[in-house]
Amino acid sequence: AGTMNRTPDTLEQKLLANPEVQAAYDELTPEYALARELIAARVRAGLSQSQLAERMNTKQSTIARLESGKALPSMRTLHRIAEATNSRASVTLTSR
Repeated sequence: AGTMNRTPDTLEQKLLANPEVQAAYDELTPEYALARELIAARVRAGLSQSQLAERMNTKQSTIARLESGKALPSMRTLHRIAEATNSRASVTLTSR
């Protein structure tokens, strides 16, 4: 019952003090969120990285780099991925 009274800020600070939790939290950046979306689109389309690369006339290593979250696709590339995976790209800006 005592944990119910704890404020979210205090709980978050306590959780983030744990290095493993901090590492997982850091991976929730927009780049990683986008990478997860790219992977999900490819998986929904039933394609391997190599098959997607072939459809886009690029290399498998390029797809792997984009899906790692370490490289951001241009809008043009994002639309090419969407087309190749029979998906629709959507970008949203929201207030904080």
